[in-house]
Amino acid sequence: MTALTLSTAAAPGLRADAIVIGVAKGAGGPSVAPGAEAVDKAYDGRLAAVLETLGASGAEGEVTKLPAPSGFKAPVVVAVGLGAEPEKDAGFDPEALRRAAGAAARALAGAKKAAFALPLAEAADAGVVAEGLLLGAYSFDAYKASAKEAKGAKGAKANGNGKAPLAEAALLGGKPRDKAYKAAIERATAVAEEQNRARDLVNTPPNDLDPEAFAAVAQAAAKEHGIKVQVLDEKALVKGGYGGILGVGAGSASGPRLVKLSYTSPKAKKSLAFVGKGITYDSGGISLKPAGHNETMKCDMAGAAAVFAAVVAAARLGLEVNVTGWLALAENMPSGSATRPGDVLRMYSGKTVEVLNTDAEGRLVLADALWAASQDEPDAIIDVATLTGAMMLALGSRTYGIMANDDAFRSAVHEAAEESGEPAWPMPLPEHLRKGMDSPTADIANMGERMGGGLVAGLFLREFVGEGITWAHLDIAGPAFNEGGPFGYTPKGGTGTAVRTLVRVAELAAAGELG
Repeated sequence: MTALTLSTAAAPGLRADAIVIGVAKGAGGPSVAPGAEAVDKAYDGRLAAVLETLGASGAEGEVTKLPAPSGFKAPVVVAVGLGAEPEKDAGFDPEALRRAAGAAARALAGAKKAAFALPLAEAADAGVVAEGLLLGAYSFDAYKASAKEAKGAKGAKANGNGKAPLAEAALLGGKPRDKAYKAAIERATAVAEEQNRARDLVNTPPNDLDPEAFAAVAQAAAKEHGIKVQVLDEKALVKGGYGGILGVGAGSASGPRLVKLSYTSPKAKKSLAFVGKGITYDSGGISLKPAGHNETMKCDMAGAAAVFAAVVAAARLGLEVNVTGWLALAENMPSGSATRPGDVLRMYSGKTVEVLNTDAEGRLVLADALWAASQDEPDAIIDVATLTGAMMLALGSRTYGIMANDDAFRSAVHEAAEESGEPAWPMPLPEHLRKGMDSPTADIANMGERMGGGLVAGLFLREFVGEGITWAHLDIAGPAFNEGGPFGYTPKGGTGTAVRTLVRVAELAAAGELG
């Protein structure tokens, strides 16, 4: 992880490999953002003109490198686009700062130290810049032989192009002795490190991360951060009657697990339960996925990874709220012992489910975990899952859907997502779609109408939430795994989507401000 410091040093005299500045897109061309005044002065006030000559416009994510002016100890200036210039007296959008810092950190792979002279009007700006650069400097190369040959400073891992991630970053304009600035950096570090932990889990190949291995990772982290942990193995799941989790894991040689992580605060007045879908590999089961749809199915545990990381982050931040995380872990495989289309499972709640499609397995493991979470009677439950391709068709690959049994709570979670820089959109739960899941054999079927499939899945999950408990469902199928090129602070592969939203919800609950 990149080492972070706050610095009051002037850019010209700072020893670093690069100075990062912000450039906004104005009506008349690029304009130099606040924080880079000393750099602009060294270019005789013509830095914007120089950048325009080099083709820079200030567009979001744009990175332009140029030689540093005479007298600077850093040899390079890295200008990163912030997007549209804000209105007069308005600051830059936090997400624009976060993405710009991430883009710059990615561009500086291989550098030992960089100074970030981005706009820091207040402590919160320092927090989002820190968060963005820590997320942008992420790399996953545990399985690359070249990583051993390209270790950078302090043993840093190499990224995909053979260069070690940026080793150190100084935030210029930050106030090292200011409590608000220090707190912002500490929060950003904890949240970014845990989001990167979630990314690591999503990126780990399924032959090294089966349900038992995932549970072991959770147990180790829980011990480190003072979190109570309980792991139910196959025998305990059979004894408890967890038919959904057992049914999904029945075809695999790797047995399923249900992990409960409990962070408690002596000052807590509210309690939250986070539930995550943890299908460590999803072949579709007997309803096998078609060719071309299996290669990235290691990411089907991204919901559980996000829940796990969020609980650890809450513990690290010492939030005054009780947070319980439920990781519903199973591997969905076809075999002679696998659940068949037409089988009926008796769930932990006692309800029976006719399995019409074994590739609609995520809702089955979540159903058991939701009912288990409901028994603790939390103030609210949020489940997170890479649940349906239908949600990707509806919202694309960068936005996740939010459904809930309470409109006010859905709005509160949506606002938390937007504040955190995680694009999300509220979705309905149309009552007429429930009838499509009626089964002549069981209490409910795990499939309904094809159109609106993401909403049908939400309606199915609602059946397993305890009466009177506020609940929201986050379908992160689109943004959980980036199959395209990296952008902003988002890498190729696992993204850690929903970690920041869950942490923000926990913060709001702790402050008594959750809807």
